[in-house]
Amino acid sequence: MKAVAFTEFGGPEVLRVLDLPEPHAGPGEVRVRVKAAGVQPYDAAVRAGWEPPNLKLTWPRVPGNEFAGVVDEGELEAGTEVLGFTAVQAAAEYIVVPASDVTPKPPEMPWEVAGGFTAGTQTASIALEVLKLREGETLLVHGAAGSVGTAAVQLARLAGARVVGTASEANQDYLRELGATPVVYGDGLKQRIEAAAPQGIDVVLDGAGGEALDVSLELVKERDRILTLVDHHRAADLGVLLSKAGRSAARLAELAALYAKGDLRFLVRRAYPYTEAVAAHREIETGHGRGKIVLTFF
Repeated sequence: MKAVAFTEFGGPEVLRVLDLPEPHAGPGEVRVRVKAAGVQPYDAAVRAGWEPPNLKLTWPRVPGNEFAGVVDEGELEAGTEVLGFTAVQAAAEYIVVPASDVTPKPPEMPWEVAGGFTAGTQTASIALEVLKLREGETLLVHGAAGSVGTAAVQLARLAGARVVGTASEANQDYLRELGATPVVYGDGLKQRIEAAAPQGIDVVLDGAGGEALDVSLELVKERDRILTLVDHHRAADLGVLLSKAGRSAARLAELAALYAKGDLRFLVRRAYPYTEAVAAHREIETGHGRGKIVLTFF
C-alpha cells in the first residue's frame, strides 16, 4: 500500500510516499480503506521527533491521527463508511484500528470533511467539558478561526453561552457567521476584548498561547476556568488547565450527528492529494489559518 511516511526526524521535507505492507484486521478490529486523513500540528510534532505516550513506534513512521474511509475487513460489515481516530498511521491507503474507534459517516458529510473532522471537533468538545462551561456564561476563544476554535465557538453557542473569538483581520466576518463576537489580534487586545464583552469573561479556551494567554490571565481570576491547548510548558506554573483524554466513538457520533443536522459547520481549508503531503505539512506550519488541511487517497 502507499503511505506518507518518514525514516528520519525533521521538517516536512523528510516525508516520502512509500510502499509498505498492507495491515490486516484481527479480533475486535476493522481495516479501513482510507479516503481522507486530516493533517495538524500534532502530526508535525510526531514527524519532528515527539512520541505519543504509551505507544511504541517502529520505522518507517506514518503520521496521521484522524481519518475517514470504507471498512473492508473485520468486525463491521464490509462497505460501511466510517470516520475515526488513532494515534498515528492514518496517512496511508489502509489502517487497522479497534472497531470501537470508528463511527458511521453521515451521508451528508463529504469525504474531505470526514477525514479532518475528528480531531478538531473532539478536542473542542473535551475542552469545553473540562472547563465546565455553563449556559449564560461568556467564553473567550483564542484562535477561534482554526478547526478547534470553529468547533468550540459553535458548541458553546449550542450550549447557550456567549462567545468572543480572537482571530486575524481576514477572519472577522467568518467568526460572525459562526455566532461569535470577533476581536482582532495585536496591541490593545485586552481592551478590545473588554469592549466586546462588557459583562466580563467567565471562561477561556486558548488556542494561540503567548500574549493571548497572558491577556486571559488578566481577564479571568479563576485559573481553573482557563484551558490552554498550546502553552503546555507554562500551564502548571500558571495554574491553568490542560485538556484530557476523552476521544470516543460515542462523542464522535454525537458531533457527526450535529454536522448532519446542520448545527455544526466544519470548514476544510484545502485538500491535498497524499502525493503532496510535504506541501500540506508546510502549510500547517505557517500559522493559524482558517479551516482544516486534509490529505486525500481517492
